[in-house]
Amino acid sequence: MSHRIYLDNAATTALDPAVLDAMMPYLTEKFGNPSSIYSYGRESRLAIENARKSVAKILGAHPAEIFFTSGGTEASNTAITASVRDLGCRHIITSPIEHHATLHTVEHLYKQGEAALSYVKLLPDGHIDMESLEQLLAQSDDKCLVTLMHANNEIGNMMDIHAVGELCKLYGAIFHSDTVQTIGHFPFDLRNTPVHFVTGAGHKFHGPKGVGLLYINENVKIHPYIHGGSQERNMRAGTENLYGIVGFAKALEIATASYEEESAYIHTLKVYMMEQLKRYIKGIHFNGDPTGRSLYTVLNVSFPKTEKSEMILFNLDINNICASGGSACTSGADAGSHVIRAINNNPNQVAVRFSFSKHNTKEEIDEVVGKLKELI
Repeated sequence: MSHRIYLDNAATTALDPAVLDAMMPYLTEKFGNPSSIYSYGRESRLAIENARKSVAKILGAHPAEIFFTSGGTEASNTAITASVRDLGCRHIITSPIEHHATLHTVEHLYKQGEAALSYVKLLPDGHIDMESLEQLLAQSDDKCLVTLMHANNEIGNMMDIHAVGELCKLYGAIFHSDTVQTIGHFPFDLRNTPVHFVTGAGHKFHGPKGVGLLYINENVKIHPYIHGGSQERNMRAGTENLYGIVGFAKALEIATASYEEESAYIHTLKVYMMEQLKRYIKGIHFNGDPTGRSLYTVLNVSFPKTEKSEMILFNLDINNICASGGSACTSGADAGSHVIRAINNNPNQVAVRFSFSKHNTKEEIDEVVGKLKELI
């Protein structure tokens, strides 16, 4: 049995040992409830507020704008629902290739009759058609919520968050961006970014699962989504995920400190894999805009469909290679990818997403490409 080659880092990443070290005391002796008044509790409260300050500083936000959640899904649900119920948005503009945390939320609000729903057109390479977005905003009589992801989790395309934000400003729209694939992977300066809400998830950048953040711009006032306690400055009830929050902040610190070298290294792996695949496998196609505005962590490849390649993910798995057909969130019930369907609906191709981290090597990529040659 060869070692496992893990190329599904856009689904989740390995916990950094230094992050676990930072979390451990809060799983053992420092277990006080952050809402308690005695010193045990105050110590926990301090840990959370220090984490909040650290995260805010890294993202160029004010600590009062950072709210810790259970992850990106809860954060997006909160922002989108509040935009409709609290901020008076009666028309939601989104894209057909958002994460389901966004798509299912906006569909739910639309079905409940709470908001109209429009989908922006996509360019053939999977980028947002900015003219289509402007048209939708200009035609709307109602206040709009624009919810568009910063980077797509399946094909890696990156949107110009500033350009979209300025357009929203022009039309008085609320702007929510799912930044789950970019927080911890790119520098942010939220103070100088025209956005009302962004989201993060610790497990996408070598932090723990089950913890995320919602940034709420200080000019926006919303009501909580989860009720029953005064935690997170009355914004999210429930005892705080103390060790998760500490781990989130530590993971973000580490990611930020080593951003320059790690992003450059991971990018070389992506480019190398593209070159090797092109060289050794006939008839492949890369989805999205892999050499343009794109995540350095994600490569989405379509292979020609044959009896062999239809089983490709299964066969990679048997060979201890972890990759995915779309997002991890749809595995099991393999309904195919809504993202690939929207941009490249070619029934004669099978799409596979390979996503990289600092732990991957060129040797692993050689091994995977060798295996793919055999399998196809």
